[in-house]
Order: sequence, then C-alpha cells, then structure tokens
Amino acid sequence: MLPTLKAKARVMPSYCLLSKLLSPTLSFSSVFAATAAAAPITSPFTLRRPSPTPPRLPLWALRRPGSVSTRSLPLPASSRGLSSEGGMGDQDVSYLSQKDAAEIDEILMGPLGFSVDQLMELAGLSVATSIPEVYRLSEYSRVLAICGPGNNGGDGLVAARHLHHFGYKPFVCYPKRTPKPLYTGLVTQLESLSVPFLSVGDLPQNLSDDFDLIVDAMFGFSFHGQPRPPFDVLIQRLASLSGIDNGFKRKVAIVSVDVPSGWHVEEGDISGEGIKPDMLVSLTAPKLCAKKFIGPHHFLGGRFVPPSIVHKYGLNLPPYPGTSMCVRIGKLPSVDVSSLRENYISPELLEDQVMADPVDQFHKWFDEAVAAGLQEPNAMALSTCGREGKPSSRMVLLKGADKQGFVWYTNYGSRKARELSENPHASLLFFWNPLHRQVRVEGAVQKVSDEESERYFHSRPRGSQLGAGASKQSTVLAGRHVLYQVFKDLEERYSDGSLIPRPEYWGGYRLTPTVFEFWQGQPSRLHDRLQYSLREGDGKQVWHIERYILHKRCRTKASNGHGV
Repeated sequence: MLPTLKAKARVMPSYCLLSKLLSPTLSFSSVFAATAAAAPITSPFTLRRPSPTPPRLPLWALRRPGSVSTRSLPLPASSRGLSSEGGMGDQDVSYLSQKDAAEIDEILMGPLGFSVDQLMELAGLSVATSIPEVYRLSEYSRVLAICGPGNNGGDGLVAARHLHHFGYKPFVCYPKRTPKPLYTGLVTQLESLSVPFLSVGDLPQNLSDDFDLIVDAMFGFSFHGQPRPPFDVLIQRLASLSGIDNGFKRKVAIVSVDVPSGWHVEEGDISGEGIKPDMLVSLTAPKLCAKKFIGPHHFLGGRFVPPSIVHKYGLNLPPYPGTSMCVRIGKLPSVDVSSLRENYISPELLEDQVMADPVDQFHKWFDEAVAAGLQEPNAMALSTCGREGKPSSRMVLLKGADKQGFVWYTNYGSRKARELSENPHASLLFFWNPLHRQVRVEGAVQKVSDEESERYFHSRPRGSQLGAGASKQSTVLAGRHVLYQVFKDLEERYSDGSLIPRPEYWGGYRLTPTVFEFWQGQPSRLHDRLQYSLREGDGKQVWHIERYILHKRCRTKASNGHGV
C-alpha cells in the first residue's frame, strides 16, 4: 500500500488501549451502513454476522412494520448521495458574510455554551459523513488530508479520524502544528490509530499517483491575506490538479472544508487560478464565496445551529434527512449512465464449498442476508409470460421456502395470475447488493391449497387483510380516493373485531424449482456463477452443478454432479 510513502510516513506506535479510549462511538448507523456496504473487505458480512448459524425467522414473519406514509419520513443516507433530496436549490439557501460567520461562532461559544472542541468534532464528522455520499470507499479509499494551523485544520484532523473508522485509509499533511492541547490531542488520537503523518517534502510529485481524494482543510472563513509557505505551494499544487492529464486514470477528487483554501471568503476565486474543488462542504451555513463554487457536489454540514441563530440572522437552511450529519445543496449533477459500475470484491464461490442441495444453499445465503441487516431480503423479482410471449416482471415477497418450493401470495385476478394460468412457469430473482449476490430460481408454478392460503391470510396484520379485500389488482381506478373509500368501508364493516374473510380471488402460488443459479460478484467482471439443474440419473433425480463463466462473449461450463 503506497510504497512510495510507506517508508517516509512518520507514525507513533499503535496504542490499542489509547485507541479505544479516544475513538468515538459512531451512532450514525445510516452513514456507517452505506460505507460498510461498499467496503472492499474479505467478506461482505464479516463485521455483522452474529454466528455461523443465525436463527432463522419464518418467512411469513418478514414484513415492514406499520403502514406509514413515506412522504413524512426522512430519506436515508446513501453512498450515492440520495440524502441530498432533502436539500434545496442554491438560490434558496442563505449565505453568510465573513462578519456574520464570525459573530455566529462567538454566539455559539459564548451565550449558547458550545466549546471549540465540540464544534470542531461536529464539523469534522459532518465533513467525513459527506464524503461517502459521493466517493465510494471501494474506489476512493486513499485520502490525503492537508490541514492548516487553525480551526479549519482541526476540522480536517477530526474528519481524518472518522474516515479511518469508516474504513478509508487517511494520510495527514499537517506542516504547521498548533501547540495547543486541543490540537495535540487530535494528533495523538490519529497517531494511536497509526494514521501516517507526511511532511510537505514526503508528498509525491504527482498527488494523483498515490491518492484518490484530497481533503483541503488549510484555511477557513477567518483567514485573510495571502497564504504563507508552505501553504502557498500546497494551494498551487491542488490548483494544478485540474489541469493534469492522467489519460484513462480517474482524476483525484478535491473536497474543500467550508471555504476553498486561497479563496476570498466573500468574493471567491478572484484570480481564477485557485483551487477548483469537486466537493465543497459548507459548515453552519454557506459563506458568500460558495456562490462562486461550480463543482458538482455542494453539501452543508454542522447540524448544530439553534433556532435563535436561525431567527436572528434570517437563515434559510435545508432540513437534514434522518440522522444524517450532512445534506446536499442544489440539484444532483447529471450522471453518465454508462460510467456507473461497481468493481465487486467478494469471497470466491467454489464448487467444493457449496451445499449439494440448492435449497440448503439458498437458506444459507438467505440467513446471511438477514444477519447482515438487509432491508426486505425476501423481496424477489417474479417474471411471468403469457400465451402472447410478452414477459412481465414485478417485485413480490417470498413467504415460504422449503424442499417443496417457493411460496408467495397475490390477487388471482392480477396480470401475473392471468399469465401463470396461460403458462404455469416462472422465474424468481433475489438480489442482495451489499453482499454482491443474486439467486435465480426457475420452475413450474401451481396454486397452494385453500387451507394454506387461509392460514397465511389470517396471520397477516389486520390492515393487510382489509387491503387484500379492497384491492382489485390490475384493474383501472378513477383515482386513489376510490380505493381508499373501499378500504374505509371494509374497516367500518369489521370494526367490531370479527374475523375478516379471505377473498376468494386472493391466495398463494408455489414455484417448484428445476433450476437454481447462485451468482457472486467478483473483480473485473469475472463473476462466479454456479447453476444447479435437475437431471435423471440411476432412476432418481439428481442436482447437477455447472460453473458458467460469462465475461464479454466467452461462456464455458464445468460440471459436477450431486444426488438429491
């Protein structure tokens, strides 16, 4: 890892006990889950799998609690920046002058009782949680934090510590250390984690060669005048990165903390030759110079502004989604769909490691998906095709899986039901993206018994039972109000708590598998694909395992047979 820097890195020994004492406990589960899901670790569920054989829940019990309108719920954070939808346009956000920003800091650390270390911790955490919103750990793991001597540099030191805990590999360049207990403590915390500190002379000639992302934390809103050495040279080096041609190599990303170093706090990059960051993380509220920021990613951090300051300065700030410490400002940048790709890093899926029976192998993977905390791991794409030969797909929920087959429930008047009556064959697809896995199941389909449908129907929440009676799937409605009124009528009819009868047009299906395919994502698209298919052998049906390699236009098969 970074051979040109490893010998030069100056680190203190790792003190395990000190690391435990100084490392904060992360409670922002949405951010950690997003970054952990993208991490290139040996096993996608190493950190979260509780036991070799986690307890199995009945599939019918897997359901989302309650029926809450998602319109009122905060959007979750994600590694692709979806939390940004809780933001607002750049023109609607308030911008602070240098004078107002300084006054707000004085109020926060005066009458409102904040200490500088509290604000620094919150600011640094905001920066660290903004980065995974855009820059995936699997692609931007090597981070250089260039920290100045003031509070902005302290924010960078805190961000580097959190990025280390998120799984990134931070390096710190801190050429003018501040000899105050707060700053020396931040340095000690990083050294206890074996985070390397680099001098300016240690930095490689081309920063793009050894780093994927650079955190610019040299100067903040309180800075004025011309940068002095060595920061003037460092700013020039970051400014020159936008002009470096790396051929097909991805350009190193620059993330500026609050104010791009070298910019005028209110007028921006006056000379036009300054740093051009790809991301700006404004703190408390954007400064006036942020109006001149033209990069694709502008985030706001610092979720600590009390109402009194909002009212005093007439601030218009976007709401923070959920438990996130950051929120995107402005619209999401346009995306080149052809450039969206994930280089999967996973354990190999080998023939001698899988179970002989594909149903057992499915349960193993399913239990691991449940243990990993995936949302609705029983969601599956059901594909059907009627007599006209036009396929259709939709997501349904698996409610039973055993040697007899895979069970789901639906309306017998729906399109999928009509197509199954014309062609009783279907395909199921489970996709567990954080684990880089998918399972495809093919087979013949038939209805389950009325007794089985009846038993499951009355295990459902009462609201779901009423919904089954109100919903005539695949029929045209004049509006949602019609559906809602039918539901209310049924709710009133059975308000005494009496048994709700199962509609005769509602019940289950069972797919009896004849083909399974287990897919595990691997680097460079050399994915593992093991297919089980039923064949006749010695007077009995035998599950036969074949390896399929599908890379570009090449496909080969390797065989291995197992009896049922």
